Amino acid sequence: MTHMRFPYLLRAAALTDLLLSRRIADDKGKVRVVSEDELADPVLDGLLRQIAASRPRSWQHWISKDHHATARAVRDELETERWVRVELNRPFLIFSRSFVRVRDTRVVKRLAARLSSALTGPLSRVDERDAALVALAAAGEVRTVLPRAKRRAYKERITQLTDRGGPASPALRKVIRQLHATTAAVAGGGG
Repeated sequence: MTHMRFPYLLRAAALTDLLLSRRIADDKGKVRVVSEDELADPVLDGLLRQIAASRPRSWQHWISKDHHATARAVRDELETERWVRVELNRPFLIFSRSFVRVRDTRVVKRLAARLSSALTGPLSRVDERDAALVALAAAGEVRTVLPRAKRRAYKERITQLTDRGGPASPALRKVIRQLHATTAAVAGGGG
């Protein structure tokens, strides 16, 4: 199920990055462009252009729209910049699966430390990006950094950080719930 949530999570993270970079804003539940100045990031700039060319739409819409294309673009960019290594595995001739390996695991450890500090340190010292990081990890159910038990233990703190992290996290939570409901309906024969 993680692989199904991940593209939505990346899309929500990109929207959050645009929000924190003051390129977009929330306008009564809709995403509104406030600056079309590019960020020199192909994924973010492409998303910003896409939003600017559209009528106002909800955060959920933008999280769901083109989520697979965004995931591929992020993966390709990270591979080009040598942050990750993509390994292709073909267990059968028809099917292929790619595995993404982080080249420098210290980066992952630093992110985990920032997340842990945001959960346990003084709330006043948590910046908006770290608040958003926790909120997105919780909403996206990223069990490697926020397993269910930890999400339960820090539920109140996660709620406080989500309030500071912007509207993409609550919208991502709704998208993930819809994904769960659809998956359950299909598995149960209801779809």
